Amino acid sequence: MLGLISGAFVGFTLGLVGGGGSVLAVPLLVYFVGVPSPHVAIGSSAAAVAINAVMSLANHARAGTIKWRCASVFALFGIAGAFGGSSLGKFINGERLLALFALLMIVVSYLMLRRRGSPGFPAVRLNRENFPRLVGAGLTAGALSGFFGIGGGFLIVPGLMFASDMPILNAIGSSLVAVAAFAVTTAANYAFSDLVEWELAGTLVVGGAVGGLIGAVVARRLSKMRGALNAVFATVILAVAFYVLWRSGAALGISDYAANSA
Repeated sequence: MLGLISGAFVGFTLGLVGGGGSVLAVPLLVYFVGVPSPHVAIGSSAAAVAINAVMSLANHARAGTIKWRCASVFALFGIAGAFGGSSLGKFINGERLLALFALLMIVVSYLMLRRRGSPGFPAVRLNRENFPRLVGAGLTAGALSGFFGIGGGFLIVPGLMFASDMPILNAIGSSLVAVAAFAVTTAANYAFSDLVEWELAGTLVVGGAVGGLIGAVVARRLSKMRGALNAVFATVILAVAFYVLWRSGAALGISDYAANSA
């Protein structure tokens, strides 16, 4: 039941902000569902987010919000980064990984709030000028999303906006192409190390299917208000970041104390 509830919330945020669900999935599995290993939570959430991203992608595709060529270049080069990042992340202490994850979330939420009034250019297309920026941003976002074991939407959305200057609604829809690609790469890497709980991932998918439909509808309505999606996006990430930082910091303090005592 806790997995289903978490999945519904993950799916809603994934449809609403183009990947924020993957940001919330790991903390929910660790602190709400009670998965003891952060690495298992990362692998399981990546598998679920990949499927939920495809579901939300279909909703945005029907709405015509995806810039397919820009998104494809971003995703293609990001896959290589995701594989390298996820390979490295498996060797980092789980609690330290969560703490670093939270710090990154705070930085990205700040950057999104700064850009909340930027309308972007709805007619943007892939060209010689934005191609190198899309390649660089894709590699970077892919490496970070793989390292932290997330779909990476909260990195991909600002990355697409920076690289091509597309509006946030188009960036949200387009980001799901890369979210799915990065999540599949990360989940496969973790599954190879037997760090995916497939039954739990299935419950997240079932709950996420309903949440994703609702999130996509809300996203289209909020897009009429300039900066509203950016503000919602940044606020949710910031709130979760502080909670994760607090919990992971406490866990690290206990483990360090135990190590010193021993």
